[in-house]
Amino acid sequence: MICCPFCGAENIPGDDLCEVCHEPLSTLHLPEPATEVERGLIKDRLESLNPRAPVVVEPEMPVLPVLRMMLDHKIGCVLVVKEARVVGIFTERDALLRLSDDPQEWKDRPVSEFMTPNPQTLDLKAKVAFAVQRMDQGGYRHVPVVDDQQRPIGVISVRDILRYLTERLGAPV
Repeated sequence: MICCPFCGAENIPGDDLCEVCHEPLSTLHLPEPATEVERGLIKDRLESLNPRAPVVVEPEMPVLPVLRMMLDHKIGCVLVVKEARVVGIFTERDALLRLSDDPQEWKDRPVSEFMTPNPQTLDLKAKVAFAVQRMDQGGYRHVPVVDDQQRPIGVISVRDILRYLTERLGAPV
């Protein structure tokens, strides 16, 4: 039997989630972290990054005002939300790769035509390591953070991860 580090419940070896609190047990199968940074990545949760509140838009919103909103807020993405749920994300990369050099072709078209649909999300209780893994595997620079009802409550960016790592390494921010 293995003991859950979150609630202390006994679980069968090899279980992915604790039977009682449903927290992941996958970190119990990892080698002991060699550094404080590794320990933090495995232990710390996204809430420690203080995710920035998301800027949200409706799928029907035209692309030009969305781009203006991103510029005004100095952000790299907006979450596209329908009925309080994230249905997409529109990022700087989407703008660069999906919009032509002629604004007349796209400025009045809905952002939903250019967004990345169904983005991967995490909740505040997810470990920082999970965000790093998602960003690396998917090539993402932003990960939406949602509550237990899948409503958007924040965004984690690569900058947030770099700031976190810089602080853990003891370098001046």
